Amino acid sequence: MYKLYGRIQSRASRVLWLLEELEQEYEFIDVGPHDPQVLEVNPSGKIPVLVDGDTVLTDSCAIMTYLADKHGAFTHPAGTPERAQQDSLLLALVDEFDALLWTATRHKFILPEDKRVPQIVETSKWEFDRNFQRMGERFRGPFLQGEKMTIADILCGHCMSWAKGFDFPMNSETLRAYGNELRNRPAFQRMGALAES
Repeated sequence: MYKLYGRIQSRASRVLWLLEELEQEYEFIDVGPHDPQVLEVNPSGKIPVLVDGDTVLTDSCAIMTYLADKHGAFTHPAGTPERAQQDSLLLALVDEFDALLWTATRHKFILPEDKRVPQIVETSKWEFDRNFQRMGERFRGPFLQGEKMTIADILCGHCMSWAKGFDFPMNSETLRAYGNELRNRPAFQRMGALAES
């Protein structure tokens, strides 16, 4: 059984969502960064952390890639053009969605007050929306790459939920409708139910 350390309100939710989609058994250890339990398995103290037997993995995208490859689902086979396109989407989402959301989050409440720059939040919102519209142009439907849902969709769905919670503009009707469909998936609903338990 997998063990996942993290918080539902963090990037750990991406991994939880994938584990639910894969219908894998797991134990969720609801702890924040730098918790003693986290430090035991990851000296940096960052979450999420996945433990699979003797293997300890960090970084949500690396964990999702590992799980998708291991179970042969929500991914395209390595060495195929489809996998290269999937990886391109995943890396673009990390760079153009996640990085901006994380920067804004840090400048809203994580950094010491004297280190926060409110203008960075507004710039991040503007840049996010520009990137969001461009991603809408790449969208093939019903998922990012077409008929097959991949880990790129999970990453995109998570970032959209994060953006919605922070009042980031999302000016692409196509992607907003797609985000609603993702949030209606049973696996997403099961993952979300953990936050309420």
